[in-house]
Parts: sequence; structure tokens; C-alpha cells
Amino acid sequence: MASRSEARPPSVTPCESCPLRQLSSFRPFEAEELAFVKSLKSGELVAEAGTTILLDGSNSPHLFTVLSGWAVRYKLLAEGRRQVLNFSMPGDLLGLQASLFKEMQHSVDALTDVRLCVFPRQRIWELFKNYPGLAFDMTWLASREESILAEHLASVGQRSAYGRIAYMILHLFDRARRSGLARGNKLTLPVTQQDLADAMGLSIVHTNKTLKRLRATGWITWTRQDLTVRDESRLRDLAEYESVDKAPRPFI
Repeated sequence: MASRSEARPPSVTPCESCPLRQLSSFRPFEAEELAFVKSLKSGELVAEAGTTILLDGSNSPHLFTVLSGWAVRYKLLAEGRRQVLNFSMPGDLLGLQASLFKEMQHSVDALTDVRLCVFPRQRIWELFKNYPGLAFDMTWLASREESILAEHLASVGQRSAYGRIAYMILHLFDRARRSGLARGNKLTLPVTQQDLADAMGLSIVHTNKTLKRLRATGWITWTRQDLTVRDESRLRDLAEYESVDKAPRPFI
């Protein structure tokens, strides 16, 4: 990993006291599932903002669940151009790709300081063998990433720049709200205009102009890292947005 990280922080969050378990947007574990996940967890990792958590082409021995903070998934091309694939928030799983394909096909960086639950990759097969509910959850998480990528592809290929930015703002706000990161209609958003541009296939200049146009409607305000969604209904109409998560979602 680049930058500094701490493999075993001073205090490790007990699984039974996990703050994600207090949120109604996440499905509860059965008692035996919770006991297994607790035994599976080997520790926690704290990564500073800017740290590379997983590197394209690497073969990580661990999987991670984001406990707190934001990360970004991206593919870096040889000439240095970057395509942002998605953003990761509390409850999201990182590193499953390396478990199935032996190496990562994209990189993951911390956007903010991030705390991660650490799971040894070699024990994941115990989950599939003995805990069908958790195995379904793992499959759901992988399918959800595919669904999100499909929507991003539709944005890049078919939505106007105006619609793309509206879509991404709603996508981030909706997911952050379900992860306990939003306060009413307000959100501290560590995503930069460059991140948006790289996610939506736009130049930074076009992104800046489109954001100004969107702010002028009064539907959102975005000052530094503070985003307020003032008219979610109109944004949804503009972006033709439909939430990916409609029922309590799983996490590991």
C-alpha cells in the first residue's frame, strides 16, 4: 500500500457492536452467521486518504469491508488516463475480484481516511460451503456492482452531460444516505470535480460548466465538500434515476 496504514488499530470493533448493524438499510445477521463472520474477521486496517488499498494486477490475500470512510475504484490506462468505476462506502466489499480471478483488474484508493474490516481470502470458501445465506449475500454484492456499472455505462453512453452529473449526484447521495453518511438532505462529499469527470467520461472543464448550470437551478447546492439536495424529485426526473438498493441490503 502507498501512504501510511495501520494493520491493527488500537481498538477493533466487535462484530456484534458493528455500527452498520444499527442501520435499518442493512439486513441483520442470523446468530450463527454473526458468529462465523466474527471468527472470519482477522482484524482491522486504517488507511489514510490517498492510500492505495488494492492495486490493479495485485493478488491480495485479503478481502475488506468498508467500515467507515470513502474509497474510489478505478482503472488507470497506460497513458495515464483514469476511468472511475465506482465509489465505495460503508458496507461495501473490496477485493472479491482477486479471489475469483487471482488478481485485481482495477485499483482502489482511499478518498478519506478509511477503516476496513479484514478477512483472509482463503477462508471465504468456508462461507460458501457452510453458510448459504452469507453465500447469497456475497453473490448479491457482486451482482450489485455489475448493476451499478451497467447504469454508469448507460450514463456515459446515452445521457447528456447534464443528466450524467445529476445521475451521479443522486447515486452518491442515495447510497450515502443508506450507509448512514447523510444528514437529512445534506452530505459531506469527498468526491472532487475531477473524480466526477473521470466517472462520467467528461473533461474537467465540461464538468465544471455543467455543475454550474445544475447549481443555478437551485436543485442542489455544493460548496467545498458540502452537498445539499434541495429538489430530489426534479433531479430524479432529469437523470431518469432509480435506486439500486430498494430493500435492506447485505454486507459481510
